[in-house]
Amino acid sequence: MSFPLPTSLSPSKVSTFKDCALAFRFSAIDKVPEPPSMPAVKGSLVHRALELLFVAKPHERTPSHAQECLSAATAEFMSNPEFIGLELDDVALGEFLADAAVMVDRYFGLEDPASFDPIGIELMLSASVGNLLLRGIIDRLDLDSDGELVVTDYKTGKVPSEKQELSRLGGVQFYAFLCERLFGKRPKKVQLIYLGPSPQIIVATPSEQSIRGLEQRVKAIWTAVERACEQEDFRPKQSMLCNWCSFKAYCPAFGGNPDDARYLTAAADLRSVDSPGAGSSGARSVAVSISRVGAELRETS
Repeated sequence: MSFPLPTSLSPSKVSTFKDCALAFRFSAIDKVPEPPSMPAVKGSLVHRALELLFVAKPHERTPSHAQECLSAATAEFMSNPEFIGLELDDVALGEFLADAAVMVDRYFGLEDPASFDPIGIELMLSASVGNLLLRGIIDRLDLDSDGELVVTDYKTGKVPSEKQELSRLGGVQFYAFLCERLFGKRPKKVQLIYLGPSPQIIVATPSEQSIRGLEQRVKAIWTAVERACEQEDFRPKQSMLCNWCSFKAYCPAFGGNPDDARYLTAAADLRSVDSPGAGSSGARSVAVSISRVGAELRETS
């Protein structure tokens, strides 16, 4: 019996498959529950604060209001299962929130949010490529002064090395491809805004070649996923990433049995029924519809 195919691919799932096919199986097919990650939850909190900041009128987007947005986001996250799962004591919670506040403040050293008005915030996009559905959420979509699209992705981790940078920008190129397919307009640039210890903006310019290259790579990965599902052959790939992997207990490279992970799926399904808001995106929302983005583009064309 072959494994069921995933229903779609996102940038993170593409990256996971390239890093380790077995980790992809555990995450996308077996859907093995993972323990909450402090960096991931903190990143979601900062993303939510910046989302709320851009809901405000441009002249209201001040550092002090951004901290109010962070407080509002924190109140939302207090009931989020992943936030609760971190089990932070008072000291750890204080450090967690202080770090998030610093990242929100750092944002103002990189951009002036009062100088432009996004046409999309937390914008969910999807497009079909053959029998594959590609999907992703854009943190922010802007129109520059020339009416060109700009895709922005916030990052709360460390600035990557030069080699890692290419991989990260590849993920944002994924969003450029979705914009081109849905809106008929290739973004002028894609940018990663890093809010960690060395805040900076890394920019790439999508081209016909880069978009088509991304499409071909994704098709090749999907073919490999189909083959792995049909042959039930998802092999582990050992690397430094194993140090942070949540699935080591089931990995044969570390003495585990991959089939043991499948028994956890039913339990995870039961938990999701009991807690329908679970997940790092439970406290986040899509603030702008795709139809509105299309209307904005038509007005500028």
